[in-house]
Amino acid sequence: MILDKQAQEIFDSNINMMVPWYLMASYAYYQEDDPILSDHFFDNMGKVMLDKWDSIEHFHKHLIGTMDLVAGTYLGEYPKRVIGGLEDLRARNTPKRRRRK
Repeated sequence: MILDKQAQEIFDSNINMMVPWYLMASYAYYQEDDPILSDHFFDNMGKVMLDKWDSIEHFHKHLIGTMDLVAGTYLGEYPKRVIGGLEDLRARNTPKRRRRK
């Protein structure tokens, strides 16, 4: 499930949300091997974050270093809140199956 459009809509209204999305997307890709963003979108998000780094505010910002953004990776620790957010995001974006009668 690739959520580029949904992520972009969120970033357009609040650039600070790039931080949790960067962490959730990294976890989805590196830990679960099930990406939520396309490679191109993720790489571009990192460039935008790097460009706007000084104006981005988020309580998980300290987890991401500018070298992570340059490299386009994140291999740090993932707070439980990030993992839970990813689980919730997946649940809200997974189509519900219709029951057969």
